[in-house]
Amino acid sequence: MENAYNYLMEQVGIKYGDTIVVGVSGGPDSMALLHLISRIKKGLDIQVICAHVHHNLRKESDEEKKFVECFCRNLGIVFEWHKIEDYGDDNFHNEARSIRYNYFSKIVKKYNAKYLFTAHHGDDLIETILMRIVRGSTLRGYSGFSKVVNMGEYVIIRPLINVTKDEIYEYNKHNKVDYRIDASNAKDVYTRNRFRKYIVPEFKKEDDKVHEKFYKFSRTLLDYNDYIDKEVQKKMKKIFPQNVLNIEEFNKEEYVIKMKIIYYILEQIYQDDLMLITDQHAKLVYNLIQSNRANVKIYLPNNVRAIKSYNTFVVVQDEILNSEYEIELINYMNLPNGHNIEVVKSATLDNNFYCRLDSSEITLPLHVRSRQNGDKMYVKGLLGRKKINDIFTDEKISTSERNLWPVVVDSTGVIVWLPGLKKSKFDKLKNEKCDIILKYY
Repeated sequence: MENAYNYLMEQVGIKYGDTIVVGVSGGPDSMALLHLISRIKKGLDIQVICAHVHHNLRKESDEEKKFVECFCRNLGIVFEWHKIEDYGDDNFHNEARSIRYNYFSKIVKKYNAKYLFTAHHGDDLIETILMRIVRGSTLRGYSGFSKVVNMGEYVIIRPLINVTKDEIYEYNKHNKVDYRIDASNAKDVYTRNRFRKYIVPEFKKEDDKVHEKFYKFSRTLLDYNDYIDKEVQKKMKKIFPQNVLNIEEFNKEEYVIKMKIIYYILEQIYQDDLMLITDQHAKLVYNLIQSNRANVKIYLPNNVRAIKSYNTFVVVQDEILNSEYEIELINYMNLPNGHNIEVVKSATLDNNFYCRLDSSEITLPLHVRSRQNGDKMYVKGLLGRKKINDIFTDEKISTSERNLWPVVVDSTGVIVWLPGLKKSKFDKLKNEKCDIILKYY
C-alpha cells in the first residue's frame, strides 16, 4: 500500500489544489483507497470527492450509503451519491458497471476534477485476465484493464493494481479502517466469485507475487496491441470509411489483420465492456463477412446487430425500449420476468421447462430476448412455423407476461426454444445426441 501512496505522490504528481474523484462502494478495497487519498489530502490540501453508487438491490445498501457518508464527513471529504432506481435488463453486472462509470464521469465534470480513482487491485486483474482467457476475448481484452486510462478531459487511475487483496486487508487492520462486506460476493452463481474463491488462490500457492507476473503480462499485451493498432489505423480509412466495412478491401489483407480489424470494430461498440465479447463472436463476424449470401445478419450482446449487405458490413446497436431485452446466454441468468435459465449438466425430465440442443445444428452463442414482431418458430412435432403470438394465445398468456417472456434464439436469430411453453424442432430426446441442456425455472 505504501508503494501505491508513493506512486500517487511521485509519478501521478498530485499537486496542491487539485480536485480528484474516488469511486467508493464501502467495501475493503475502496475504503482503503479513500483512506489513502485522505492522507494525501492532509498534506496537500486537495479537494477529494467521494462518489458512491447505491445499487438498490440489497437491504444493506441503505446502511452502506450512510456508513460511507459518515466516513467522509469525519474526514472533510465531499460526499456525492446516486441511487439506481431501475435496471433495463437482467445483465446486472454489465449494466451496473455502465451506470457507475457514467455517474463517475458526471461527478468529474461537475467538479472539474483531474482524476478519477478506482480501487481495482492486483487480484482483480488476475481474475479478469483468467476469465477472459477462459471465455476468449480480444488482444486488449486479454490484458485485463489498464492502470491509467486517458479519457481526454480527465484520467482514470487504478493505483492499487500492484497491491494484493491480503495487503489491503492488512492496511485496513493496521490503520483501523472500517468497511462493509457485500454478501453476494460469496455466491458461486457469479463467475468472478468462483475464480476469486477457487482458482486465484491456487495461483498464489505457486507464487505469492503472481499478481506482479500478471501485471507484466497485461502490460506486454497492451504494448503489442498498441503497435498493431497503429498499423491497422493506417488501413482503416480505406477499409472502414464512415464506419462501413468495404469487404473487397478487407479481403486483400492477411488473416491476422482482418481479425484485428474485426476486434477494432467490436471494441468501438463495447469499449470497456470487453467481457461481453469472446473470440467466438469475432469468428461469427468473420464468417458473416465471408458468407456467400448477399444479405445476412447475426446478433451480438447488448442488442447489437452485425449486418452484411452485398459488399458492405456494419455493426449497429439498437436502443432498448420499454420491456425489450436481449442477453447472451452463458451459464446462468436471472430473467426480467423473475425466472431463471441455467445451463445444466443433465436432466431427467423431458417437459417444456428443459431443452436439449446439439450445437452442430445451431449457431452459437445463444441469446435470450423478448418477443419481436413477426416472431415464428418451428414447433417440435408440427410442420412449418408457428407465430409466437399464436402460441401465447393458445397458452392463455396475458399481454403483460408476453412482453417479458423469454425467447431463446441462436446467433442467426432462429428461435430454438420458448421456455416453459414450446420446444422447437432442434430439441433432442434424452437418448439423442446433445451437448447443451437448458433448464427454465
